[in-house]
Amino acid sequence: MSEQHWWRGAVIYQIYPRSFLDTDGNGVGDLPGILARLDYVAALGVDAIWIAPFFTSPMADFGYDIADFRDVDPLFGTLADFDRVLEKAHALGLKVIIDQVLGHCSIEHPWFRESRQSRDNPKADWFVWADAKPDGTPPNNWLSIFGGVAWTWEPRRGQYYLHNFLSSQPELNFHNPDVYAAQLENLKFWLDRGVDGFRLDSINFPYHDALLRDNPPKPAELRTGRGFSPDNPYAFQYHIYNNTRPENLGLLEDVRALLDRYPQATSLGEISSEDSLATTAEYVTDQRLHMGYSFELLTDERSAAYIRQTVEALEAKMPRGWPCWAISNHDVPRAVTRWRGEAADDDALARQLVALVCSLRGSVCLYQGEELGLPEAEVPFEALCDPYGKAFWPNFKGRDGCRTPMPWTADADAGFSTVPPWLPVPQTHRQRSVATQDPDPASVLNAIRAFLRWRKAQPALVHGSIRFIDVPEGVLAFEREAAGQRLRVVFNLSDAVVEWRDFGAAALLDVPGPAPGVLDGTTLVLPRHGAAFALAG
Repeated sequence: MSEQHWWRGAVIYQIYPRSFLDTDGNGVGDLPGILARLDYVAALGVDAIWIAPFFTSPMADFGYDIADFRDVDPLFGTLADFDRVLEKAHALGLKVIIDQVLGHCSIEHPWFRESRQSRDNPKADWFVWADAKPDGTPPNNWLSIFGGVAWTWEPRRGQYYLHNFLSSQPELNFHNPDVYAAQLENLKFWLDRGVDGFRLDSINFPYHDALLRDNPPKPAELRTGRGFSPDNPYAFQYHIYNNTRPENLGLLEDVRALLDRYPQATSLGEISSEDSLATTAEYVTDQRLHMGYSFELLTDERSAAYIRQTVEALEAKMPRGWPCWAISNHDVPRAVTRWRGEAADDDALARQLVALVCSLRGSVCLYQGEELGLPEAEVPFEALCDPYGKAFWPNFKGRDGCRTPMPWTADADAGFSTVPPWLPVPQTHRQRSVATQDPDPASVLNAIRAFLRWRKAQPALVHGSIRFIDVPEGVLAFEREAAGQRLRVVFNLSDAVVEWRDFGAAALLDVPGPAPGVLDGTTLVLPRHGAAFALAG
């Protein structure tokens, strides 16, 4: 691939700064901590890093409530620290993608502080304000993802303001051209600083329906998907007026036009809509986003049939666009726990999951700790920090279980900090620390390192086409093809040994990482959570 298209087939390592490495002894990770561990990241064999928000913020939503889009929060360091991370990453051959939150900011942002004061100040129309109904209730029935109504009363203006997330995250009014221009300028600030692209948070949310029409109700039996359980009232509606509006397409085209002025820069959109696959296909085009990812593989559903159905559906809707797949991130329980339940200490599954997601057509986001096979951490209620988890406990325990600090050593502090960290590190994670796994050639860490290095040399896996094959129950199989190479890829997603009797006389490749299958004549024998890669004729 050309340097301009480095992102096609790239493996992007997600770093959650709060939980990566603390260098100043406050219990929270920081940018110097990222700098100190970039050699480790580069040695994994990944192509890029995605750094979650590190901007000035009161941290109500841990950085996704931004008070200054162009500066670093002192909790994480300084702009000079970021520049050093950028410089070293580039020296190591790593691209750097940073989070950008276009649709909302913090109530502490100067824009909102001014806007809330009156109805006639220069920033009065920079946010979504609306009068109450005659009975004093909110303007419409829109709901917040984090529970409850999406409107909060502001007595200084005598109006409600909209927030799709926390009440401390007011929605910007993208119908105002000044807001639109200001956010594009904020993107340009970071591009001029040298970043290689953006992960655009909740990118289908910037626009709202200007008429503020009510969302229609959703039948009880359909209150699933989007990662929301039926006990969250957000699932009670079809969200067709408060997000994924048609005006959003123009914004994406202007973002792309800006990025095209920086030939190596890319965009990765986080998309969560009523039909995320359809929205991804609409958003990821030559004129809009470079890549998109949704939550289809971040759910509890893990059957071979579901994965095939999901990928094939996106392929059919988006034959030219480029997907990005993820099975873990900072918002959902860790993959090995979602797939195996509470007893998630399963090295074979951890190795297989990374190999699987890295074998689909598209780019890949790997979340820090995924290379260690970390299970979801059990965080007691008294230690919870996530407001989402606190609101829905105990039915939903929030996102803290996947955000606990990276275990660098097996020590009590996990090598993360010299003081108690912002979230506790469980013993199960310390047992899987980098220091423990690094010298063990059979560890999950070394298996994944070896697989990622092998993958880089396989053009079919990096940027090839994909075609699924009908196979026995519990098995996922497909062929990838590019540059004269055609690979047949097979995964046994079951807990039992599986035989594929008519596999054929293909030549199996010696692939590091997942437990290998063996060929007995024309029968492929796959161990539990095993995989096979063969050169197809």
